Formats: sequence, structure tokens, C-alpha cells
Amino acid sequence: MAAAAENVYSEAELPVAPPGGNEEVLQPVGPEGNIQGQMEEFLGPHPDYDEEEEERKYYRRKRLGVVKNVVAASLGGMITYSVYMGLLQMQLILHYDETYREVKYGSLGLEDIDNKMLMGINVTPIVGLLYTPVLIRFLGTKWMMFLASGIYALFVSTNYWERYYTLVPSAVAIGVAIVPLWASLGNYITRMAQQYYEFVNYKAEHVQEQKKTPKGACHRYVIIFQSVFYIVFHLSLVFAEFPMILFLNDYLYDYNHTLHSVKECGATSHGVITGLNKTVLLRLPRSLFLIKVESVLMGAAFLSMIIFLVLCGAAYRPTEEIDLRSIGWGNIFQLPFKHLRDYRLRLLCPFFIYSGFEMLFAITGLTLSYGVCSLGLRKLWALVITYGLSASACSTLSLSLLRLPRPVPLLAGAVLHLAVLVGLMCWSPPPRKPELEPVLLLLAGVWGVGTALNKTGLSTLLGMLYEDKERLDFVYTIYHWWQAIAIFIVYLWSGLPMRAKIAILLVTLVVASLCYWLMERRLAKKVPYRLPRIPRPRHKVKGYRYLEEDDSDESDSEKSEGENPGSEDEGGRDRDSQGSGTEAAEGRGGVRGRRRRRDDAYEQAGGVEEYVQPAE
Repeated sequence: MAAAAENVYSEAELPVAPPGGNEEVLQPVGPEGNIQGQMEEFLGPHPDYDEEEEERKYYRRKRLGVVKNVVAASLGGMITYSVYMGLLQMQLILHYDETYREVKYGSLGLEDIDNKMLMGINVTPIVGLLYTPVLIRFLGTKWMMFLASGIYALFVSTNYWERYYTLVPSAVAIGVAIVPLWASLGNYITRMAQQYYEFVNYKAEHVQEQKKTPKGACHRYVIIFQSVFYIVFHLSLVFAEFPMILFLNDYLYDYNHTLHSVKECGATSHGVITGLNKTVLLRLPRSLFLIKVESVLMGAAFLSMIIFLVLCGAAYRPTEEIDLRSIGWGNIFQLPFKHLRDYRLRLLCPFFIYSGFEMLFAITGLTLSYGVCSLGLRKLWALVITYGLSASACSTLSLSLLRLPRPVPLLAGAVLHLAVLVGLMCWSPPPRKPELEPVLLLLAGVWGVGTALNKTGLSTLLGMLYEDKERLDFVYTIYHWWQAIAIFIVYLWSGLPMRAKIAILLVTLVVASLCYWLMERRLAKKVPYRLPRIPRPRHKVKGYRYLEEDDSDESDSEKSEGENPGSEDEGGRDRDSQGSGTEAAEGRGGVRGRRRRRDDAYEQAGGVEEYVQPAE
């Protein structure tokens, strides 16, 4: 036993170094000796790992996320406007009925409340140019869409208790939110197109180095995404008629009663429908039934808020939002006006105005003064649904921009509307003629085709013209602000003769088409346009996005001397005449830095080279 124990201890002894000093020491071959190899095997890449394949999968997920964002924003906007237009239409019809007002509200003055409510919705947006960029910069694009949808939900909630102090403030709030919502939606869809291009071409050198994309590179995705948005959004006109079809239509009189005193329709009419009966409800709906309908609409409004909040990803990184806010609120306030120095936007302003005219005319003129005046109030839903389905389906026609020249869809829609307006100027359908329903439905469908080409064409055109700009909220703010001005004018002209309204539309359409043709001609001749300059951020931002290429590893102390603002003048020359070799090298680095800063001073709208390009 003692011998065995001695044997065990002798085997456990460590090997003794050989007597020779120059001979190599042998290391143990056990698990302790192989620990370094095991760690390398554990921490190193998996033998089956394919970096290129994983990168491809990552960017495929990114592209799917962009598509999800576009569809979610389209659905959110569609549901929001479906609820808003459906509730407003039902509310105005109920409040128009004299019996409904007297029985349910007595001396409340509901008609006067409706007039003030419409005034708040139509008048408030005309000051939207003053606060929209500030709101979008302060809240961000995604949160502005969420907040605006919440304001529309607030408008729905006020209908549970219809009083002056609930309806009128909520209508004013909607007027305040209209321009910011649409500017945010336009900017968001275009930004998604830019991101999709980056994720598709992630291997390109200019994308990896975060340089400016080649001109025209994002056009394809701008066209497709804007078309998808308007295909979905125009369905809001269809869903807005569901309360009318499922609920209100059963309570309406037929056309013989509602149009009994109507003498003229169409081109010879004045106002909307002169002589429409003051009682349009066959029987009064029960209050509990109204509450159920409004609760369904309220649920849909909350659904749109959830879609914007949960399904829509951020358009910009938080650092970009903070950086753009740091240029100062006064500069943000001035920039929309500076954008109007660009002749492209100035020449497109008549088209912006016509875009507001034509959509309001489709509802108040074509649908009511021609359609309802001949067919009765029960056929209102058919006219609006035909118009909405046509606009939604024909928004796909803007995809022709992928093959055809840029002016074709926009001018085709203008020509179509011009033909319809000339026909409407000469046609006065007789009242109480249900036989005219196919003709009026056809007119509504043709007008919807023109609306689709106009709306999709203008939004796509702005995305193509300003593709190099990272932020298009200023551009879309100007677009929808002019639309708000047009809506306000339509609100004011409601009592004019129909021929006067059509004449205004015709003149605006002709002027808009000529101005757009002039803009395209100037662009073809490469006439330089003025680009607004965005001031540099007031604070010193540190982060990987803001590091210069040449001096990114310099410390603050090393850069303090080179960044002395008194050392260089505006022309890029050193004020000190003492030019050693080191100072010359620093001067060359400073010139490169200033050139980059000068390039960044513009919002990448066409580049500095195009800005200084001489006219041919």
C-alpha cells in the first residue's frame, strides 16, 4: 500500500526542467495547455457563418420595415380621414334637418354652431405656414402624425356632447392640424423612398460613405411609394360613406320630398342647392343608435392613432432631429418663405391652388349641385363612392412615370378636368331626374381619374424635384398651405353662381398648366434656381455622424487653433501673412473643412454645383 501511494504522488509531480539551458521546455499537452486555442475557437466566428449572407438578410428586413412604414402611414391617414369625413357628413345632414334641431336641441342655435365650426375648419389652416415647420421640428415627423390623428379623434369625441364649447374648439383644432398632418405625411413617404434606396444599394460606395446620392436615383421609389399612399388614401372616400349607407340612408326622405322646391341644377344654379327642403329626415334616429355609430367611429379613430404610434417607424434618427432643431426657431420660421425664392415652387403654386379647388368642387359642386340636385340625397353615397374608387384605382396611373416623361400624368389629369369643366359649364340637368344617374356616376368617375393624376402627380413631382433634400417638410408645407388657401376661397364662394365657380376653376387650371410647362422648360434649359441656406447648428455636436473625414481623430485641443474664427476670412484665405509649412498644411485642411461645411450649409437640394451653374 505504501508503495502504491508513493507511486501516485510521483506521477502527480510536475516535470523538472532539463539541465541544459538552451534546450526547449516542453509544455503539458492536457486541457490547460490548449486553453488558448479553445478560447479562440469560442470567441471566433462560427465556421458556418456567412457574413455576406447575414448582411443581405439584415438589409432585406430593413426594406420590409420601410414597406411596412409606408403601408401603415397610408392606412393611418385613410382611417383618420374616413372617420372625419363620414362623421362630418352625417353631422351636417342631421343638423340641417329643422325638426331634428328643434326636438333635440331647442334654442341651442345648432345651425349657427355648424357655421362657426365650418369656419374654424376652413379658415384656421391659412396661418399654417407660420407654425407647421416649427411643430414638425419640435415634435418630429412621426409624432406630428400621431398628434394630428389624436386631434381628429378629439373631434369625434366632442360629438357625444354637441355644444358650442365642444364642437367649435375641436373644429379649430382640426384646422390647426390639417397642414402639419399633410406636410408630415408627404415628408414621411418621400423619406421612406430615400431609405429604401439606401437599403437596396447598401454596397454602393456613396451609400456606405453617407455621400449625396446620384441625381434621379430615388425617383423610382418616390413614384411607387407615393402611388401606394394615394391608392390607399383615396379609399377614405369609400369608407366615409359607410355611416350613410348602414345608418342614415334609412331615415332620409326620397327625392320627391327633399327636392320638391328645387327649380334649377347645374350650370344655372346659385349656391349649392337652392330650395332644398328643410326637413330631410323621414323620422328621427334614436339617441342610443347615434351613440353606437359614434362609438364605432371613435374606435376607428383610436385605431389610426395606434397605427401611427406602433407600426410607423421613425423617419429620422433622434440625433438628426436634435441637430435640425438646434439651428434656431427663428430660422425655422423663416425657411418656408426662403423656399419660395426657388422658381420651381413659385411656378407650381397655381397648381397647388387648383389642387385644393378641384377636390372641394368635386364634393360641393359636382356631387351636390349636379348629382344630389337631380338624384336626391339618398344617392349621395353612390356618387362619392364612385369618385373615391375611381381616384383610388387610377392612382396607379402615376406609375407610368417609370416609363413616360415626367409632365405626362399631371398634364393628362389637367386636360381631363378641362374637358369635364367645359361640359359642366354648358349643362344644367333638370331636378328630380333619377334617369340621369349613369351619366352623373360617369362624370364622378372621370373627375376621380383627374383627381388621382393631380394629387399623385404633384406629390411625386415634389419628391423628384427635391430628392436630394433630407427634409421635405418645408416643401410639402408650402404645397398644402396653398391648398388650404384654396379651400378657404371655396368656403367663401359658396353663394356664387355655378358658372362663376367653373370659370374660376378653368382660369386657374389654364394658368397652372402654363406655369408648369414654363417650369419644365426652364429646367430643360438648366436655368439655375436659388436654394435656401440652412444655418449651421449653434451647439457643438459630438458623435460619429459629425466627425470630419480628415481630422476625425484630432482632440479638442488640437482643433482649437484651427477652428479659430478670426484666422480666416470668407474667401478661405488666411489673414496672417506668416505662412510656415505647418500653417500651410493646416490652411489646406481648413479649406477642405470649410468647403464641406459650405456644402452642408445647403439642404442638399440639387447640390452647390447646380446652384452656381450658369444659364445657357
